[in-house]
Amino acid sequence: MNEENNVKKIQAGDPESMSQNIVAQNIEHMRSLFPEAWTEGKLNFDVLKQLLSGLIDEQDEKYGLNWHGKRQSRHHALTPSTGTLRPSPEESINWGVTQNLLIEGDNLEVLKLLQKSYAGKVKLIYIDPPYNTGKDFVYPDDFKDSIKNYREITGQTSDGGRLLSSNSESSGRFHTNWLNMIYPRLKLARNLLKEDGAIFISMDDGEASQCRVIMDEIFGSENFVANIIWEKKFAPQNDEKYFSERHDYVLLFAKNKTCWNRNLLPRGDEALARYKNPDNDLRGPWTSGDLLRIEHRDNCVYTITSPSGSRWTPDPGTSWRHPEIEMLELIKTGQIWFGADGTSKPRRKRYLSEVSDGVVPETIWFHKDCGHNQEATQEVKSLFADIGVPFSNPKPIRLIKQILSIGTAKMDNDIILDFFAGSGSTGHAVFSQNVTDGGNRRVILVQLPETLNPENKEQRLASECCDELHRARNIAELTKERLRRAIKRLQVESPLFAGDLGFRVFKLDSSNINAWDPDRENLDQVLLDSMEHIKADRDENDVLYELLLKLGLDLCMPIEQKTIAKKVVHSIGAGALIVCLATKISQDDAEPLALGIIEWHKQLNPAGESTVVFRDSAFADDVAKTNLAAILQQHGLENVRSL
Repeated sequence: MNEENNVKKIQAGDPESMSQNIVAQNIEHMRSLFPEAWTEGKLNFDVLKQLLSGLIDEQDEKYGLNWHGKRQSRHHALTPSTGTLRPSPEESINWGVTQNLLIEGDNLEVLKLLQKSYAGKVKLIYIDPPYNTGKDFVYPDDFKDSIKNYREITGQTSDGGRLLSSNSESSGRFHTNWLNMIYPRLKLARNLLKEDGAIFISMDDGEASQCRVIMDEIFGSENFVANIIWEKKFAPQNDEKYFSERHDYVLLFAKNKTCWNRNLLPRGDEALARYKNPDNDLRGPWTSGDLLRIEHRDNCVYTITSPSGSRWTPDPGTSWRHPEIEMLELIKTGQIWFGADGTSKPRRKRYLSEVSDGVVPETIWFHKDCGHNQEATQEVKSLFADIGVPFSNPKPIRLIKQILSIGTAKMDNDIILDFFAGSGSTGHAVFSQNVTDGGNRRVILVQLPETLNPENKEQRLASECCDELHRARNIAELTKERLRRAIKRLQVESPLFAGDLGFRVFKLDSSNINAWDPDRENLDQVLLDSMEHIKADRDENDVLYELLLKLGLDLCMPIEQKTIAKKVVHSIGAGALIVCLATKISQDDAEPLALGIIEWHKQLNPAGESTVVFRDSAFADDVAKTNLAAILQQHGLENVRSL
């Protein structure tokens, strides 16, 4: 804190200018839980072991999955990002009102940047990561300069960048490469989930066993819910050498199983068809169930006589489910069925009106209920009829809609995250599900802008499939185009739907705030350039959304704009954040600007504490800055900062 003017400056390299520091956060939790284990700022493990009363496993050999690079991979997840997300309204749909996000960037960096704004807020994560078949593209994570590395591998540098390489089985690090990629991303993803949230991961046999073990480690084996078998093909392949594979897996973990509640699935036509009413029972349609239990109970062994005179007695070792008095009452009230002619073995009626509103999900999902690979391909083909199918192995919409039905509520503004967005199937499914049930689910998609493969005919044609504004040069741009086309179709098919059919596009980039990078050969120029803390090629929108990220606010918060004392002032989140990025604020400007902000703040009347931010280089001198801050603080706006 600058004691002279009492305005805190946000600078590149400061903890506040980075993504959430998970290590520091964990240390604070440890301090609060075990204060006596800390001595002169250091953790005393001997004291901690005593406090945990033998719960620390000190054996050399432990159960778990280990691989080369695991320790570094864990460290990578804890390394803060210094990047930002830059808004791209021109590539978006319904920018001003939509609550959905499509983020173009390396998903590891993006997951770090989302920590402050979305930690503990995501209801459901669905990912379809690379299956590691030997043909999947991988790229090296360089944590010395992640943004520079990201630009190189996606061809954004002036020299054309580096090509992605395939993870071949002959590399000697086949499983290791995949594990080092997925592990830090899953650790960060867990932080984003709500306590009653869950993650669903599509997987094949290649890495299913490894993924299960690392999920046990990251989420805890006690939070495992199910390993679902999805029938991805509807016909056998007779040209397979060994077995014809018909299924993939969907691995399901809850963040906290004790508070996660799955929804029932709606009853399909086949399930409803089981309920009939052949005897015109006034209670409505019914189906019948067995009246015998595989257990002997003396008071439930007796003979039942049917209306036709047939006599039925339980076999040895079994008994009826009801004592005789209860059974006679059920027969009297017409709740026991003896068949149309009264001669059949008695069965208990189960009425549709008495059962729950849906069915319990099962661990086998058949293609007739959840779609299959060919259906998914046709879905994409129908949207890209002009070029074919530019995506490999997309997932069917019905599969993801089933996941949404189980794991989200339609009217709770639940956030769904997919950080391997690929073809955009998850975004399409969320839009479709909201249209189907009138829901208000939100979706966050993240996709690497991987360069299109010139050897893939459909991807080559894709660069010509869009208009000039949205010309596709990479996979992320194809993802956007798929969503645009899906939205247009849904609007035609359901013109009365008034919900959210749009998305805001953001792109990963370096921070908008200049970092101190001394050049000994040209120090005078460096000092001159450093007088302005905001990069010259960035505009106000770039800075505004970086502030939202750094201060932990939702990227879809409403932003209002007002001119006060001839300066443009922005209010974000109804006054939670007030920003003025004017380039010049003189001593004469300070008082009217401060008073105008105070008056607007009163009108906005935000629920919590507000933060006010100015451009540091705008002030003519420290007197102008001090006067403005003092006036604001006298009227309760104590959190004043500068960039």
